Order: sequence, then structure tokens, then C-alpha cells
Amino acid sequence: HLMVNYDLPWNPNRIEQRFGRIHRIGQREVCHLWNLVAAETREGNVYRRLLEKLEQAREALGGKVFDVLGKLHFEGRPLRDLLTEAVRYGERPDVRARLDRAVEHAMDRDKLRDLLEDEALAHGAIDARKLHRVREEMERADARRLQPHYVESFFVEAFRRLGGKVRQREPRRYEVTHVPAVVRARDRLTGAREPVLSRYERIVFDKETEPPVGRPPAAFVCPGHPLLDAVLDLTLERHRELLKRGTVLVDDRDAGGEPRVLFYLEHAVQDGGTTQGGNRRIVSKKVLHVEMEASGRIWHLDCAPYLDYRPLASTEPDTAAILDAPECAWVHDGLEARLVKWAVEQAVPRHLEEVRKARHLQLDKTRAAVKARLTKEINYWDHRAQELKAREEATRSQEASTAGSHRGAGGKRASGVRLASGEAAKRADALQLRLRKRLAALELERQISPLPPVVLGGVLVVPRGLLEEMPRQARPEAGDHEPKTDDQPGAQPPVQPAFRPDTQAAAARAREAVMQVERGLGFEPVDREFDRLGYDIESRVPGTGKLRFIEVKGRVTGARDITVTRNEILCSLNKPDDYILAIVEFLDEAEHRVRYLRRPFQREPDFGVTSVNYNFADLLARAEDPS
Repeated sequence: HLMVNYDLPWNPNRIEQRFGRIHRIGQREVCHLWNLVAAETREGNVYRRLLEKLEQAREALGGKVFDVLGKLHFEGRPLRDLLTEAVRYGERPDVRARLDRAVEHAMDRDKLRDLLEDEALAHGAIDARKLHRVREEMERADARRLQPHYVESFFVEAFRRLGGKVRQREPRRYEVTHVPAVVRARDRLTGAREPVLSRYERIVFDKETEPPVGRPPAAFVCPGHPLLDAVLDLTLERHRELLKRGTVLVDDRDAGGEPRVLFYLEHAVQDGGTTQGGNRRIVSKKVLHVEMEASGRIWHLDCAPYLDYRPLASTEPDTAAILDAPECAWVHDGLEARLVKWAVEQAVPRHLEEVRKARHLQLDKTRAAVKARLTKEINYWDHRAQELKAREEATRSQEASTAGSHRGAGGKRASGVRLASGEAAKRADALQLRLRKRLAALELERQISPLPPVVLGGVLVVPRGLLEEMPRQARPEAGDHEPKTDDQPGAQPPVQPAFRPDTQAAAARAREAVMQVERGLGFEPVDREFDRLGYDIESRVPGTGKLRFIEVKGRVTGARDITVTRNEILCSLNKPDDYILAIVEFLDEAEHRVRYLRRPFQREPDFGVTSVNYNFADLLARAEDPS
């Protein structure tokens, strides 16, 4: 599509308006625009200078610069006045210099950026330091986000438990041969826009999965898909009470003897608006994982720590025996009240302030934009109504002085004018009413308030060290709760090396060795072991905002295996290019060697698996020198 502007308007904003007639949303063809300016003319010189500056600003700030052309002023005057002055006095050098200065000042990049920020509903220009912080937060969120393998693992297991039949036909592609009636009927309760089908020829959980040649296309199942939403809603309905009932999980990485309680806490923030059902509108909802220890200390965990915990083995002490232990005497019914008190004092104010700050900033900009746009429309139709009314009165006066036949024809014209002026006045009144309603709705959205925090459930987390200290009525049999290996389904008996590398001191020594290597490579490492994020060290790449996520495993020479938790494997799959498995091989009590293995894991563990054993020698053979 081509457009040639041979008669440039004196309002530069109309250039973009004209171009918009061919450059529309969904446009597939390339659009070209030429602006013809008469060379060697006074107004042409000014316009050419303006277009050159516009092109420079477009390259620096993006095409959005055209959105604010109508707001540009040249030393307090519109472009029309500048062009008029150029026509009249453009031969004078001082006038030409002043006009050039006016164009330069109006097209100043900082000034244009400020105009764009005022027009935008979200800030788009931030300093480099803040940009790096934002990027680091995005990197961390990406490492913990809900990836397709999480969804796939949950759906396949939950769907089968609901009576559905699903089989893997090609790699990561499934055929759903039977959807139970209870699942199909759920879409009406969840309000899904699309119905749940009775069968699906193929479904995938990763949109990047390429369909094999000659195979049928697949439905992309992700949060928001009616089939997944129905399965999730049914699972919660049937098993929500289990969260409140609680259970006991074992933390194999904790060699201490103090148990703790993990709570699931939900908190929501609402505004003054209402939904179609008449309920207050929820604008933000969070589920927090919060742990509490015997001393009363309560802390919030960023990730889902239960991914690394396992259920009690059948041969270990049962729940009653664990709760009767002296170390668990502090676990009682009053813990929920303490947690709610902590949430009201700590978590709720932070969540509320976070939502209020972001919402108010956006609503202020929205309110200003709505008021400016509708007020402009109201003024236009008010002015148009007055013009039409004046024309109507003039027509009526003219009719009074004409003959009867002419008066009849004039009467029809006057009637048409009256209808037009009345219609213009109605449009102005309708816009005024719309403005009041919109501002009132925005005011309701500003009324941000918190809902009471709700404890969804909790579990007692027992450290491995406490289980080892309890009376050993019966020890677990091989394969009962030991982690699986990467090359066989059964368990692998633990190997006792010359000295234990899994103690806290040895683990800290391994992390310190890796942090020294990272500093030597020019990175800025931070120990995040106790945050349970799926990695031990977060290493910042200076000046970029990028992060390296490093999981550290320390073993003595000759050790048989390395145990990796489910959370660590999933984190590595989330950030395959930035995740490093650092292997510290202890040669003796004083010497060690550090090796880096990138992309260490190829697939996620099966549902219910909390950890996997990998052969130590095989991992060392694949590893390389740190880089």
C-alpha cells in the first residue's frame, strides 16, 4: 500500500491520521508513505526541517512519537503560526534562525519522552539501574514460573484419577479418548466460553511442540483452556478438605532436629466494583507458602517448598508417634491464629500497598486520558450544535421574507437543520453522561481494600535428622523412600564415603568454592541456599541484569551418586541456558576441584517423585571447566 502526501497539512498530527487509513490493525502488506515538500520555499524549509527531526525522533523513541504530534508547541505557538511567519518574513536570517530553534526545541527527545510518559498508561522509560533490577526479578520469576511440564504432570495424573483416559501418542503429544461426563459438565459451572469436548484427538502442553508430519493438529492445553480448568476445579472441590486436614512430610535435606509447620495462606485484594453476580471484584490474589518454627519465628518462602519434601515411608514412625515426640509439643490448634495475626500485620499491608500503588498510578493516567478525550468530544458536539442552531435561525429568517412556495421548501430545510442540531445536542449530552459514569466507575476502582487472610491448610515438616534420632522400631526397606536413580526404577543403597560430604559444613564449603570461582570469572555471586529456590547460588552478570542459577553438589572422589531434588530439576528445565550444575569434587580434606555442567537434566521426573539419583562419574565426565 502506497500513500503520497502532496499537500501536507499544517497540523503534523494529520499526517499520521491520513496514514492510518491504510496502515491498520491486522494489515499484512507493507505500507509506504512519501511526503512531498516544495523545495526552495520558505514554508517548505520549515516543514522539511520538521520532518527530518521527526524521523530522528522516531528512530530514537519508536513510532509512538506520532501519538503526541498534536500536543507539540513551537515556543508556545502551533505549527500553523510558524509556517505563516515563514511565508511572510522567511527571507530574514534572524527569522529563519528563530524558526529553526523553535523546531529544535519542540522536537527535543527528553521533551518528547515526557509527553509519551504522560500519555502512556504505564511507564516505559526507566533508568539503567532500575531496568537491571526489573530484569533480575523477571529472571527469578522465569526460573520459578509455571512451565508446561508442571501443567502436563498435574493434568495427566489428575485427569486419570477423575476417570479420564489419556495416552501419549507422540513425544509430548497425547490423545484423550474419553472425557468423563462430570468433567464435561464442569464448563457450565466454571463459566468457560468454550465447551469441554467428549474426546480430543491430540493435546499438547507446550505451544512450541512441533507436530510430526502427517499427524493431526493438537489443542494447546494451558491455564484458561476449558478442559484444564474443569479438571482443576473438580480436583480442588474433591480434595480441598485434605489441605485443612494436613499431613506430615519429610525434609531429607535438613539434618537438624527441629520440626516446623508449612502453611498455605491465601489473601485477596478487592476494589469497589462488582461482578455480574453482585460480588465485590477481586483485583489481586496471592497464595503464600509460610513456615513457622517452635521459637515462633514465621517467614515467607518465595517458591513451593513441598516439591522437595516426601511423605512418610510405611516403615517409618507414623503421624501419631511423631506428634507425641517432645520436639512437636508446640504444634497445637493455636498456630492458625498466630499465623493470621502475622499475616494481618506483615503480609496483608505489603500486598495491599503493592496493589494500591500500581492501581492508583494506572487509574490516575486512565482518568486523565478518559477525561481529556471525552471532554474534547463534548466540546466538539456542543460547538457543532450551536453552529447548527445558528444556521437554523438564519434559515428561518430567510424563509420569513420569501413567498409561500419558497417558504414551504425552506421549511423542509429548516426541519432538517433542527433535527441535525438536536442530534448534535443529544450526542453532547450522551457523552457528558458517559463521562460521569466512567469517572464514577474509575473512582470505585480506586477504593482498594483487603479481604481477611484465609489459611487453606498446613503440613508438619519433619527434618531427616529428627527421624534418625527417634526410636528405630523398623528401618525403611530398600526402595521404600530412597530416591530413584536416573537409569533404573528401583532404589540405590546409600554409599558411605571416607567422610560425609552432605553435612552442613561440607555443603557450605562446596558453595564457597563455587562462589570463589564465580568471582574469579567476574560475576557477583549470592548464596541463596536457605531460600529453597531450586538452586544454591544466584550469580549476577554485571551491567546486564542477567543471572546465572547455580546448583552446587559436593562429593568426595569415588562417590557413587548425586541426589537432585524435583524442584532443582524443574528449575533447570525452566532456565536451560542459565542453569549450571556445579560439581565440587573433594580430593581430600584440603583439596577440591570444581566442574560445571550445563543442561544437566533432560526431562522432568515422574509425578510423585521428590528426588532422583544421578551417577557421579557420568556427570563428571560430561562436565567442563568453569566458564
